[in-house]
Amino acid sequence: MTKLNIGKNEIIHFIGIGGIGMSGLAQIMKTMGLNIQGSDLTKNKNIENCKKLGIKIFYGQKKNNILKASIIVKSSAIKKNNVEIIEAKKRKIPIFERVEMLANIVSLKKNIIISGSHGKTTTTSLVGKILSSSKIDPTIINGGVINSLRSNAKLGKSEWTVLEADESDGSFLKLPINYSIVTNIDYEHLDYYKNFQNLKKSFIKFIDKTPPIGKSFICIDDITIKNLISKLSTKNYVTYGLNPKADYQIKNIKYEKEKTKFDLIIRNLNGKKKIIKNIILKLNGEYNVKNATAAISICLNLGVTINVIKKALKNFSGVQRRMTKIFTKNKNLFFDDYAHHPTEIQSVLDGLRKISNKKKIITIFQPHRFSRVKQLKFKFANSFKKSDLVILCPIYSAGERVDKSYNNINFAKMISDNSKVQVILIEKMEELVNFLKKSLVSDEIIIGMGAGSISNWMRNLQNYL
Repeated sequence: MTKLNIGKNEIIHFIGIGGIGMSGLAQIMKTMGLNIQGSDLTKNKNIENCKKLGIKIFYGQKKNNILKASIIVKSSAIKKNNVEIIEAKKRKIPIFERVEMLANIVSLKKNIIISGSHGKTTTTSLVGKILSSSKIDPTIINGGVINSLRSNAKLGKSEWTVLEADESDGSFLKLPINYSIVTNIDYEHLDYYKNFQNLKKSFIKFIDKTPPIGKSFICIDDITIKNLISKLSTKNYVTYGLNPKADYQIKNIKYEKEKTKFDLIIRNLNGKKKIIKNIILKLNGEYNVKNATAAISICLNLGVTINVIKKALKNFSGVQRRMTKIFTKNKNLFFDDYAHHPTEIQSVLDGLRKISNKKKIITIFQPHRFSRVKQLKFKFANSFKKSDLVILCPIYSAGERVDKSYNNINFAKMISDNSKVQVILIEKMEELVNFLKKSLVSDEIIIGMGAGSISNWMRNLQNYL
């Protein structure tokens, strides 16, 4: 890691500042008193949050945007032929990847790094909530907007940072670690890793990177994590999950309409066994109980009391786009969720089914990236078994070239055959509105899923139904 000494008057320019990770880092650095500006192609909520802090925003990317910049920070999505990158190289302005700048900023703190294929945004939010409710005021940099903060980033006054780490391009290995969490390891980002074995090796390096004075908290319900434990260099880890051998074992889960209750058996905390009863979490789904348990375990090890933890979980208001109820119409409940991987889809539908009280569940799914669907199409096809109806939208390419071998009709048939569910194909939002107007009855659950534009579709439905 290249150490930086940034002057207060230097202008740091973010290319692609509208991304969730870029905007969070930009906001933290601005709050630290640094001179931040940035550019992006379109407006979004992340950019609005940056503007509220006084960050100058350029719409569109042009040479003139960086004329006064002394440091460039680029998103991993920015290509080498980007006009601002070319101009920066011509002017010999130092260019840093987001993770390099992030590593410099968090090297000044003690860090809790949360990683895993799924659940890391919610887990990061839960750890941040618990620590913020105690005497520890952490800096938080998250991959989603935390409802209580109305932002994905906050500069705290303490020496601690809670940080969501992105494993998609291996950059999580560049971050300094004191404590870490690994929620699970799934078949994801294989376009970068080439195969699942390489992905597992990266997570082994990540866990092994946790220093002796810290701890790595890993979920042994995940079969991949359970199998790689023998390959770790040290035993500097703590396990959690439903597994009876877990150091933090989840017991007696009870699902209610807008909350979940569970108990926790703790082994080896200060050499003793302890039972914590009646933990109330203001989230649904078994996967969120596991996320909460990761947060509980790490916070207990930092000395936070169980009373503070319980109160924080009971008052947790969630993360945007994580099974977020957005409106109710004619007793129909409308939800928005970021799920765009088969495991995430199954987990969310399982959580909804447990609280649905036999209501009909309608899933509006927008596939994300041709490469992901191609790699995981059979897993996707089996993901919708707990939905009563699937409305399949056109694929959101996320900048990928159109794959002409992809066929929406064939994909719909695969889902129908394997998940034993009716599938309706739509091409645009107007068709979705017309279908729902004609088909919705009352007392049904409608959930939009995907990492693309589906969130805007779901939120705009309220104006048309």
